[in-house]
Amino acid sequence: MACRDLVETRVRCHGVSVSCHNRCCKNASSYFTGVITLQVMDETLYKVAEKMKNFAVIYLVDVSEVPDFNKMYELYDPCTAMFFYRNKHIMIDLGTGNNNKINWAMEDEQEFIDIVETIFRGARKGRGLVVSPKDYSTKYRY
Repeated sequence: MACRDLVETRVRCHGVSVSCHNRCCKNASSYFTGVITLQVMDETLYKVAEKMKNFAVIYLVDVSEVPDFNKMYELYDPCTAMFFYRNKHIMIDLGTGNNNKINWAMEDEQEFIDIVETIFRGARKGRGLVVSPKDYSTKYRY
C-alpha cells in the first residue's frame, strides 16, 4: 500500500487508525528477536481487530516500502505501533519517555484494546496527548 493510499484511507475513517510498522533487522541475533517480536504483535493485532472494528482500524506498513516517515517518527525498531485520529498523530504517555509510539510487542489483547480505547476517547475530545491506563515505566519492575 502506498503512503498516499494510507493517508487517504485514514481521512475516511472516523475511528483511531493503528499503524504497525515492520522492519527487518540486519544481523542474525537482532533478526531472530525482531521476527519473534513481529510474530507476537501480529498475533495480538489479528486477535483484537474484530473486537475493535467499531472504533479502530489497523494498518500494517512495511517501512522499507514506504520510507517517507522513517526519520520524522524515528521508526528504527523492529515493530512500532502508532496511533492516528482523523489524520492527526495522537501521542500517548506510557511512562517510558517516548510518547510517540509503542515500540515493543503487546502480548495481552485486553491491554492493547484498553490503550486504543483510551486514545479514541481522548482524541474525540480533541486531545493530542492521552495518558495510558497502565504505567509501563520500569520503576516498579525489580
